[in-house]
Amino acid sequence: MLLNMGPQHPSTHGVLRLLLELDGETIVSCIPDIGYLHTGIEKTAEGKTYLKVIPLTDRTDYLAPMSNNLAFCGAVEKLVGIDVPIRAQYLRVILMELTRMNSHLVWLGTHALDIGAMSVFLYCMREREMILDIYEAVSGARMMSSYIRPGGLWRDVPAHFPQLVQRVLDVFPGRILEYEKLLKENPLWKERTVGIGKISAQDAIAWGMTGPCLRGSGVNYDVRKAQPYSSYDHFEFSVPLGSHGDVYDRYKCRMEEFNQSLKIIKQAMDRLPPGPVMTDDRKVAPPPKHEIAYSMESLIHHFKLWTEGFRAPEGEVYFAVESGKGEYGVLLSGDGSPKPRRVHFRAPSFHNLQPLGEISKGALLADIVAIIGSIDIVLGDVDR
Repeated sequence: MLLNMGPQHPSTHGVLRLLLELDGETIVSCIPDIGYLHTGIEKTAEGKTYLKVIPLTDRTDYLAPMSNNLAFCGAVEKLVGIDVPIRAQYLRVILMELTRMNSHLVWLGTHALDIGAMSVFLYCMREREMILDIYEAVSGARMMSSYIRPGGLWRDVPAHFPQLVQRVLDVFPGRILEYEKLLKENPLWKERTVGIGKISAQDAIAWGMTGPCLRGSGVNYDVRKAQPYSSYDHFEFSVPLGSHGDVYDRYKCRMEEFNQSLKIIKQAMDRLPPGPVMTDDRKVAPPPKHEIAYSMESLIHHFKLWTEGFRAPEGEVYFAVESGKGEYGVLLSGDGSPKPRRVHFRAPSFHNLQPLGEISKGALLADIVAIIGSIDIVLGDVDR
């Protein structure tokens, strides 16, 4: 039997169509058909100044907007040659780890819901509100933050930021144990996940998988360790690994990443230094807002920066971060103008989705939903 699954199926986490060939309930072949959510973000970015590209990055993997912000801003900083103040680097790390937890909470809640565990979804959405409150406090927006800018951050964090983060550090360890109590040794959960959707380490590497999908197969690769950025080398943390490469191991890796993120956040908060959060390089940094009221030069500088933008030299760079889904990279090509010549996003969801046909072959039709959930795709990240 030939069967279309999607693009409207509610279990596919977005606008994805699967062309399935079935023998009874057994999957003979599975072809992912993408492109239903194509936005043309990469091409749109080439017509905007570097600063005006940042809101577009929020809308690729919209569950990890600050990860996307940092990847693009890191590429701009590498191209232009900008140093970021240490306080801004530490705050970026804190917000990156909160973003990882935000992404994992949506993954866990929807993954469990797909397999039939409704309570976990409600609990995850409850905890996610705490992180969205922090987003709102620092940027004014709960999802599309555009908070990280070339050279640092839009502004310093508010006075009550430490209290909001401390609440996360206090509450989450107990809540993570609660999730695991519901799922980890649950016989129904294990029956639906253990030995399902297996992929070997060699095949995962060959397909370009990264993040928990790759580490679930036992490959110890994490951009934060392999190519440290934004002072990640200042902090101690471990990289969770699986051994079987199945749905269950990918679940276990992400669950342990919650604890490692909390560990990094605590270290960064304990050592958070004072100082500026934006570079003093006036080529990319706007003047202090209070100067605009009395300084014509500052007003002109502010006006030109936001209307014309700053020029980046000719050249090509690649900068990658470890987002919740894997390696999120930005290839950025400058031509000496205020607009990039080429912008390309190396989106982890796109690469992680590609072997779906291979890892679902021989599985049951009911298993395909569990396999997709364990890959943790966002279609805005796939289609672009």
